[in-house]
Amino acid sequence: MTQTNLPESTAKNEVIVALIGCGLMGFAIGQRLLDVGIGLRPFDKDATRASGLVGRGAIDSRSAADAASGAQIIILSLNTAAIVRTAVFGEGGVAEGAARGSLVVDMSSISPESTRELASEAATVGLRWLDCPLSGGVPRVATGDLTVMAGGLPSDFEAARKVMSRLASNYTLMGPSGAGQVTKAINQVLAAINFQAIAEATQLALDNGVDAANIPRAISGGRADSVLAQEFMAKMATRDYSPSGRIDNMLKDMTAALDIADASGTETPALRLTAEIHQRLVAQGFGDNDNAALMRQFDKPL
Repeated sequence: MTQTNLPESTAKNEVIVALIGCGLMGFAIGQRLLDVGIGLRPFDKDATRASGLVGRGAIDSRSAADAASGAQIIILSLNTAAIVRTAVFGEGGVAEGAARGSLVVDMSSISPESTRELASEAATVGLRWLDCPLSGGVPRVATGDLTVMAGGLPSDFEAARKVMSRLASNYTLMGPSGAGQVTKAINQVLAAINFQAIAEATQLALDNGVDAANIPRAISGGRADSVLAQEFMAKMATRDYSPSGRIDNMLKDMTAALDIADASGTETPALRLTAEIHQRLVAQGFGDNDNAALMRQFDKPL
């Protein structure tokens, strides 16, 4: 830790956010924060990802430590627990530059066990930690309508509210450290199985001469209706794979959910089958495709 006091902007009631990870979701988060006037210090190991945010007014950073050195809240948007650990505790990481008392808001989807370990380690170097995995995808970031499930201290949950309220319309504290990640895993169980059901229903409609793109209107307001059906059925019907999420990220989340289920002895047959289908698609090279690309399972034998 190179600093002992929070940046001066705290005294002026100005929030400066460091954003570590500017991939598909991280970049969208950065755009939203800039749109609502929040000061942003982004960093990504691939400098071209952060450059788009810098071009819109964000402050260029040479490293995660540099980004964190000027921020009170550090948002992480990364793919795995190993990457999170390196970004925070590795050379040039957040812990080298962040002031004592800075709040790390980890919006990555990682295991509850990893989260608790990271939060405990962060506390030893004077950092606070809030796990805040999200649901809603890129389209909902732009309007500030994400769903965020948090785990950590109530005081840290409230400290992050000023920023999180600009990203999420549903921001809920689920319990202590790791509880947000457990809730996200449960969310992904519901989402993944729903995606698979929508794909099957779409193909069934197409195979029987029914306008699949019109089904969302037909079922609107009924018990089978869902946000995902309204957003994705037409995309699946037309094989529109424009990115709003990734099949391999969904598989990662399902794997985490299966680990939690195994630890608690919970039977999850539908989840296991859905995960197997995702695994086959990833093995065929479709991991970076949108979730709508579940329709590829019908294109040829898996």
